[in-house]
Order: sequence, then structure tokens, then C-alpha cells
Amino acid sequence: MKVLIVEDDARVAKFVARVLTEEGYVADICANGADATSQAQTGMYDLIVLDWMLPDVDGLSVCRTLRRAGLVTPILMLTARGELRERVLGLETGADDYVVKPFEVEELLARIRALLRRSSAFSRLLCGDLEIDRMNRRVLLRGAALDLTGREYTLLLHLAHRVERVVPKSELLAHVWEIKFDPGTNLVEVHVSRLRDKLGDHAWMIETVRGVGYRLRVERAT
Repeated sequence: MKVLIVEDDARVAKFVARVLTEEGYVADICANGADATSQAQTGMYDLIVLDWMLPDVDGLSVCRTLRRAGLVTPILMLTARGELRERVLGLETGADDYVVKPFEVEELLARIRALLRRSSAFSRLLCGDLEIDRMNRRVLLRGAALDLTGREYTLLLHLAHRVERVVPKSELLAHVWEIKFDPGTNLVEVHVSRLRDKLGDHAWMIETVRGVGYRLRVERAT
């Protein structure tokens, strides 16, 4: 599952990212509120860990903007403000939970797991005949489980988040393989081909848009 960490303290951000990565999450870091607002609204994150104090737009304003935009992704607020009225303010603004700095790793992970368990809208993703169970990292095709590798699962999930939209190859390289440039290999093509093989009669669901990228479809093109 993918987590966006919004934290301007590079030391704290890297620490949280390392902890989450060791627990099997994919973590992206954003250091300011403006970029976080834009990045969060892509809909590709299962959880947002949001620092209250940011250099430009504070975390409360980011949270308020995201909720007004209709984003339902769980938000865990990180704050050094432990007073009751400030915790209440964070929750009323739209945060789902909070952790007061300095925090224990065990508590942070427990609160993250609890938020993800409660977020049923994000644990089950339906795309036509495909059902993606993100809590258990399983993919079902008409009720039958597909045997996918970790990379195939991540690739399919990224396409599913943008169903019916063309996803550029460069974006897949950046978010699935964390490669910021095109190495000139057929890495993406090979994994797409393997995914299509496993989809069998539903291979048509992954459409190639020549010269651009790929699109996940829920209905066969006529």
C-alpha cells in the first residue's frame, strides 16, 4: 500500500519512510503543503501522513483543502501540538487520527494499520471483472485469484487507480520501479505482457496506446 509522507524535516521524513518501507509499504515524501495538495489529489495513495507545521501552507490548511475537494484518503496528522484543543481542531478539520511528536514507532504503525483497516473504500478496488484487495494484496478476476508477482501487482494497481485513463510509460517507470528516466529497456513492456498472459481472455483490459503508454479498460473496445 502506498503512503504519502508530508514532512519538511528531512531527517524525520526519511526515518518514517524507512520504517514504512521495512513494513512493506511504498512511501513517497513531500516537503511542502502546496506540492502535497497537488500530489495527494492524484488518488494514488492509501494513506497520508501529514505534518502540522509546514514551511508554506500548514497541515491544517492542506487537510481542509483536500477534504473540501472530496478526497477521502485517511489522513494521520503528525504534530508537536499535544494540547486537547489542538488535537480536536485537527480532527474537526478532517484528519482521521493524530500522533504527537516525539512518537514511538510501534504507536505510529499501529495507528496506520488501524486507519487502513477502517478505510474499506480503499481496501477493495473494483475495475470491471477485476477486484483488487489492497489489504491482502490479492487480485481476483471474476472471483478467481490471480498469481501475480509483487511488481505485477503494483503495476496493475497503478493502472487501476487511473482506470480508463492513459498512463505514460515514464509515469509507470517512476512509480512502479522508482526509475526517474527511461533507461531504454523493455522493462514495462515485458511486465505488461506477463500481466496480459495472466489475465487470459481478459488480456484486452490492458490497452497499449502507441507512443504514449497503457490504459486499463473495464469494457472491451468495439
